Amino acid sequence: MPKIKTNSGAKKRFKLSKNGKPMRGHAYKSHILNKKTTKRKRNLRKTVVADKTNVKQIKRLIPYK
Repeated sequence: MPKIKTNSGAKKRFKLSKNGKPMRGHAYKSHILNKKTTKRKRNLRKTVVADKTNVKQIKRLIPYK
């Protein structure tokens, strides 16, 4: 069985938690930050568990992570 290539975009965007759940960063944190509240920007810094509907696909994209 040949090795599977890791998707370059996915390896930069996702990491796995200790339990094997894919973690993702938040969007909307790159520009137009004046109108966003400090609380909102602070919460956008945190990582969250990816939605369960995307878990299977993400794990396929980063098989060796």
